[in-house]
Amino acid sequence: MESILQLDQALFQFVHVDLSNGFFDFLLPIWRNKLTWLPFYVALLAFLLYKYKMQGLYIVLLTITTASLCDYTSSSILKPAFDRTRPCNTVSLQQIIIPRVDCGSGKSFPSSHATNHFGIAVFLILVFGKMKTRWKVMLLFWAGLIAFAQVYVGVHFPLDVLGGSLLGTLLAFFVYVFSKKLFPAVYQFDQIT
Repeated sequence: MESILQLDQALFQFVHVDLSNGFFDFLLPIWRNKLTWLPFYVALLAFLLYKYKMQGLYIVLLTITTASLCDYTSSSILKPAFDRTRPCNTVSLQQIIIPRVDCGSGKSFPSSHATNHFGIAVFLILVFGKMKTRWKVMLLFWAGLIAFAQVYVGVHFPLDVLGGSLLGTLLAFFVYVFSKKLFPAVYQFDQIT
């Protein structure tokens, strides 16, 4: 376990320090901010309502359910249980930390940003299984870049975002399978282009 944590810190230093550049310093703090991603999700959910009417409403509600379950599980159950200190608050890392955003006092494992965004992305990919590959890639890229940004700005270790990504994927799959059994008609969609 100790060697895994050492690798995690080495990867953190690589992303947070060694990859430092002006473009990432500008883009990634903005990209991870809710004022950036909230309009995207509002537009996406509005599109689902517009295009799919009542089916869209159910999908919107299930997407919100997925995000809520992801956030609650990561923030209220797992973070207190693991009690891992954020890298920006870790005493042994203070000499290398580059203050790019407010660190906050919350815990580190798992990353709620990664959990929530991967949960939403994977849920929508499962719902629209026939969607074109470019939409799947775009959703995963969006979630992945937000997760990467969390490491770059110094608020999470790589294992935090990996754990969050896996947790979000698992919870999205759970909501999809459970709701598909309860509401099979909701999931009969045409291909998204």
